[in-house]
Amino acid sequence: MKIGSARMAAFEWVERYASREEGFMGAYFSGSTVGKPDDAEMPVASDLDLVVVNERAELPLKLGKFVYRDTLLEVTNASWSQLASKEEVLTSYHLAGSFREDTIFADPTGQLRGMQIHVSRHFAEKVWVRRRCENALQKISNGLRSIDSSAPLCDQVTAWLFPTGVSAHVILVAALRNPTIRLRYIAAREALQGHGHADFYPKLLHLLGCDTMTPPCVEHHLDELALLFDTAAANARTPFFFSSDITPAARPIAIEGSRELIHTGFHREAMFWIVATFARCHKILTADAPELQPAFAPAFDAVIADLGIRSASDILIRAEESLRFLPGLLETAEAVMSANPGIVDR
Repeated sequence: MKIGSARMAAFEWVERYASREEGFMGAYFSGSTVGKPDDAEMPVASDLDLVVVNERAELPLKLGKFVYRDTLLEVTNASWSQLASKEEVLTSYHLAGSFREDTIFADPTGQLRGMQIHVSRHFAEKVWVRRRCENALQKISNGLRSIDSSAPLCDQVTAWLFPTGVSAHVILVAALRNPTIRLRYIAAREALQGHGHADFYPKLLHLLGCDTMTPPCVEHHLDELALLFDTAAANARTPFFFSSDITPAARPIAIEGSRELIHTGFHREAMFWIVATFARCHKILTADAPELQPAFAPAFDAVIADLGIRSASDILIRAEESLRFLPGLLETAEAVMSANPGIVDR
C-alpha cells in the first residue's frame, strides 16, 4: 500500500467519525510517515499515526491501533489545552516534531494551522532545540526517579526501559530528527553517524544492556515473545493505554517487524521493543489471566537477564547508571547541535 492511500483512509475515518464528536478541533499526522511522499510504500510493519484534537480537557482512552479500509491506523487524542501555547509546543520534544511540517488535514477553526506556522518558523532555532533536549532529559530523570520497587516486575521493567530509551530521543531531537518510537535506536545511530559522533552509539546500546547480544539470542527471545503475545492478545480484557498494541492487528509490528530488524542486522536495536512488548503482555496476563502467567515467566526472566537484570534490585542499579549517563548525553547532544547545519544559532 502507498502512504497516500493510507492517508486517504485516515481522511475518511476522521470525516466519518472523529469530526462528528462534540468539541472536535482538527486532526494531523504524526510519527514515521511525516515528511514522506504519498507515492512511498507503507512498510508492512508500520501503522499510520494521527492525532485528533478536541477542545475538551478530559479525553477518553486513546483508540490506539485499529484497521480501517485495510489500513492500520493509530489514533491518539489530544486536548487543545496541550497545544494552545506555542511556546509549550516548541519546548515539548514529543509534540513539536509533528508541526515542523504542515501535516494538518482537518482544521475547522484555523487555530491548529496558526500554531503550526509559528512552530515551524522557530522549530530549528537553537534555543528551542536545546529546550526540547532538556525536556527529554527531564523526562528521563523524572521517570527513573519514580520507579516503584513494590510494583510488579513487569511494571518496574517498563518504568526503567522507557526512560532509558528516551536517551535515543535526546540525540534525535538534537539532530532535528523525528523521535520515533520502535525504531528509535536505528534512527539515533544514523543521526550520530551523520554528525560525526558514531563512537557514542555503543554507549546507548550498553546503557540498554544489549550491546553484546547476538542475532540467534535475540531471535530466540522473539520466538518466546510470539507465544506470549498471542496468549495475551487472546485473553486481554482490561483496557490499558497500550492495549491496541497487543492485538492480532498489531502483531505484524511487534513480531514480524522485530524479526525483520534481526534479519537486517539490527538485532540489538530490536531488543527495545521486544522487551517493552514482553512487559506489556505480562501486565495483561496479571490483570486478565493470572493463571497463565507462570508458564511464561521463565521467558520474561530470561530476556531481562540478558539485559543484565536478574532481580528487582538490579532495576534500581540500572536506573542509577542511566541517571549518571545524563551529563555525557547532554554533552553529546550539544555537539550534535553544533555540527548540525540545519540549526539556526539564535
